[in-house]
Amino acid sequence: MSNLILYELEGCPYCAKVKEKLDELGLEYESRMVARSHDERTEVEEVSGQTGVPVLIDEDHDVDGMAESDDIVAYLDRTYGDGAAA
Repeated sequence: MSNLILYELEGCPYCAKVKEKLDELGLEYESRMVARSHDERTEVEEVSGQTGVPVLIDEDHDVDGMAESDDIVAYLDRTYGDGAAA
């Protein structure tokens, strides 16, 4: 089982951007779909402090609730991309 968890919303372009990077890097991840209504996104709010998506959790690197697609993509590149430490 993967230690990467992605909170996402179907049809979200920001989530799609993160999923494309995960796929590009060949990373397995657990997808957790959130409700359309921000009021119903209690689980993602508990882990990230906000209700927006995408939100990434990386248990292997103590990342709990990273938000903002650009930040997540940059993190994935640094941590798992070509420049990552072996």
